Amino acid sequence: MALEIDYSSGIFEAAPSGETVGTVTGNATLDLTSGNLFNHTPTANTTFVFSNPPTTGSAYDMTLKVVGANVVTGYDLANASYDNVSFSVASQETNPNSVWIKYDGLKMYVVGVTGDDINEYSLSTAWDITTASFTAATSVASQETAPHGLFFRSDGTKMYLVGSASDSVHEYDLSTAWDSTTISLVRSQSVSSQDTGPQDVWFNTDGTKMFILGYTGSDVNEYSLSTAWDVSTISYTRNFSVSAQASGPRGMFMNPDGTKMWITENTSDEVHEYDLTTGFDLSTASYNNVQFSVTTEESSPYGLYFKNDGSKMYIIGGGSDTIYQYSTGSTALATITYPASVKWAGGTAPSAPASGQKDVYNFFTLDGGTTYYGFQAGDAMA
Repeated sequence: MALEIDYSSGIFEAAPSGETVGTVTGNATLDLTSGNLFNHTPTANTTFVFSNPPTTGSAYDMTLKVVGANVVTGYDLANASYDNVSFSVASQETNPNSVWIKYDGLKMYVVGVTGDDINEYSLSTAWDITTASFTAATSVASQETAPHGLFFRSDGTKMYLVGSASDSVHEYDLSTAWDSTTISLVRSQSVSSQDTGPQDVWFNTDGTKMFILGYTGSDVNEYSLSTAWDVSTISYTRNFSVSAQASGPRGMFMNPDGTKMWITENTSDEVHEYDLTTGFDLSTASYNNVQFSVTTEESSPYGLYFKNDGSKMYIIGGGSDTIYQYSTGSTALATITYPASVKWAGGTAPSAPASGQKDVYNFFTLDGGTTYYGFQAGDAMA
């Protein structure tokens, strides 16, 4: 469930249109006139309803306190650990380079340079790779004979593939969402002017930015798209070098708001973490000195993927032709405050957002209220 604070209208509302994550079995109505601290002890999935908002322009702080629940901070690479969970894809691909998992955790896709195809799997239990079963393979050899990186748009109707034979990013439509057997090529766009060994591809959430991980330059290249999701409209913006940490970068992943980036390196067999002070803007990127070794499991790590709440990480590589699962969420049983100090328009320090700007905070539970997940999805977004 997303809590949206609209500074132009003076209204707190569930966004979009009261949409929630998971099954809703209860709700908590919080009267904003009664104070600025709200306590909630979760017993089930909960919809938070905010009533009686203050008038526009009044100073207001809002803090949500969840009491007695396990609250998970995802994407915690510094405290990651191997789950002793793995899944071999060797029967389909002996040199896998990338893995992608559908956002509900029920489908998985693997691409590799041996078969030059997309291998699709169904998972009978969401996010449990041990329940995967092979469904179909779809060749991309007509476009790319060395496919490395894979990206799906969130609605499953667009797929992007990058490879080092053509040094291009290939854009596909899927006539049936998430069914890789229904792909059709829309267009291909060369990125060879920036790198002759592209390894992975990523997009921001609205498709107006694209990122290519390059093996030759050991860097991430950022592009703008004048038409969202249309790779023929890209224009090169800048690059960010990862050579100091990853002389052989192979895989890339970004969190939902683009403030974190991870790169796999197949020389040291490590995953490296980077911060972006402005989401999806490489000019604000910096290495945060967090790295995690996967060498015990995989000697040639290529692709990586995170569960959508950041609590799990998946690594795939050509050393063992296997996907490995890691825990990357820190859990604490405590009284927590989330989110912290949302300032209403007209508030004092540090400053109130301008009229028309919005802050969006996401918090949700997937297990009936025992564990809550939360992240700040946006800050002062127009």
